[in-house]
Amino acid sequence: MGIYSSLGVRRVINASGIYSDLGGSRLAPEVWAAAGEANAVWASMDELLALSGERVAGLVGAEAARVVPGASAGIALAVGACVASGEGAVMEALPLCSSCVLVQRAHAGYLYARCAALAGARVEWVDDVADALSALRPAAVLHPAHLDEVGMPVDEVAALARAAGVPVIVDAAFQCFPVSSLERWASAGDLAVFSAKYFGGPNGGGFVAGSAAAVRDLEALDFVGYESGPWRTFGRAWKLDRATVVATACALEAWMGCDHDARRAGYASLAGRLAGLVGGSPCQFTFDERVLAVGPFNAVLVPGAAGLVDALAGGDPSVRALAHGDDLLLCVETVSSSEIDEIAAAMSARCQN
Repeated sequence: MGIYSSLGVRRVINASGIYSDLGGSRLAPEVWAAAGEANAVWASMDELLALSGERVAGLVGAEAARVVPGASAGIALAVGACVASGEGAVMEALPLCSSCVLVQRAHAGYLYARCAALAGARVEWVDDVADALSALRPAAVLHPAHLDEVGMPVDEVAALARAAGVPVIVDAAFQCFPVSSLERWASAGDLAVFSAKYFGGPNGGGFVAGSAAAVRDLEALDFVGYESGPWRTFGRAWKLDRATVVATACALEAWMGCDHDARRAGYASLAGRLAGLVGGSPCQFTFDERVLAVGPFNAVLVPGAAGLVDALAGGDPSVRALAHGDDLLLCVETVSSSEIDEIAAAMSARCQN
């Protein structure tokens, strides 16, 4: 923790879960080692991205894939790819191109639709996908996987869009467990966007997977050829380093081979121990922020303690927890065993105050 202290930054005990504003995930030793090895040796980014994409595509059962710097960048690049379709002049002109992307009005609470605007696309919220496909001639349809049960499901959307010649982009950012979800969503549309932090990869990593043609259009406008190619491509702002590319592919491979039963049993053990110390109940907390009453447990709910959230965050170390109604939620997926006692001590001190 010396580097944080030297910068005057408090250490955070992350009992909230995997969030970008807390730095994403904690890299496993083998992923960290792979990133360190990549950092020590140069590589052609063109070759590294092409071959790591092949590895990722093989792991998730897609025709092709490309590592990108996170899911939000993946959405912007995917939209740009659908607008430009490999045309150099358009790839260079983005985002100053007239285009639109459809999102179902039933998904109005979806926060990341605005990422489409980074590629210059106007977001059109529509009630009837079929009518909008005909009337608006969009560049793409953007579909959030976690809201698939709301509105028209992606399989129906994709069939309509395919008939109209319009690609579908699926935001599958955290759809990585069970591991079969990766393959399901990677093939649900033309392009699917995933965030690496949810499968133990770097906060600044992710990938886009889908059809070979669609991924090829995305590759054409990313950062690699900006200086060496004929076009000053739109994707230059979303560059990657060697270590992030390698860490993303390595983390995905480790995730696919992980003993997830053991992983979840470890969380349940931590949750049980923490619950006993703070007077809470073990529960399950999902990435779309639903708290379920049944296991497997990965969190603790402390009744009536939501008022402690700010006080805990204000301490040193800063304990970051979530309010769930009037209750305090402590997610243990991002907590180490040694931090359990620190959380309990911090809560005890705040309650006494």
